[in-house]
Amino acid sequence: MLEVRELHAWYDESHALHGVGLDVGKGEVVTLVGRNGAGKSTTLKSIVGIIRKKRGSIRLHDEPIERQPSHRIARMGVAFVPEERGIYAGLSVMENLTLPPVVGASAWPLERIFALFPRLRERARSPGTTLSGGEQQMLAIARALRTGPSLLLLDEPTEGLAPSIVKAIRDLILEIKRDGITVLLVSQNVRFAAKVSDRHYLMVNGRIVESLANAQVIDREHELLEYLGV
Repeated sequence: MLEVRELHAWYDESHALHGVGLDVGKGEVVTLVGRNGAGKSTTLKSIVGIIRKKRGSIRLHDEPIERQPSHRIARMGVAFVPEERGIYAGLSVMENLTLPPVVGASAWPLERIFALFPRLRERARSPGTTLSGGEQQMLAIARALRTGPSLLLLDEPTEGLAPSIVKAIRDLILEIKRDGITVLLVSQNVRFAAKVSDRHYLMVNGRIVESLANAQVIDREHELLEYLGV
């Protein structure tokens, strides 16, 4: 579904990505693993067109998208949930959920979202500013699913969250996977990633240095945790 080849990206004059290459097959959950500053978030932002100063090939369903603006990439079925979540703080939970347009047939109805996240139903009239970090993360992912994406990009969805919320997000990703939605996930949480992902790419200093099957990550968990410093 997604092919990235020789991707270079810059922040002004700072060269952040150095020839990144990766593949994500239809229905897969794939994780980018690496330390802070390794280039994981930059890779996601380059894919969705937020970072414009870049070079290389990005293909979605074999169609080049590296020169497309973000809004067109979104309408092609790519949904991005950034680490900062990006919810509309002044709007209610319900307004956040119903504002984005539906672009794909896989759009989740509100009832399905509320069944999985009953807390969002309870807070439906609450503005985004009053939500906890966990509630904001639930809302950010739910809002993305409302658009009907074929490819979902998640940037550190469990960072700083309570174990109960992490478990809920794990269950959600597994349900997304059962729906056939493809996921590219950024996470430093190796244990979490191993519970939801099929494959992993290890990033170091803006480069992909290793491709790992999930069984390899489980076998090398201690080594990877030591390397990541977590």
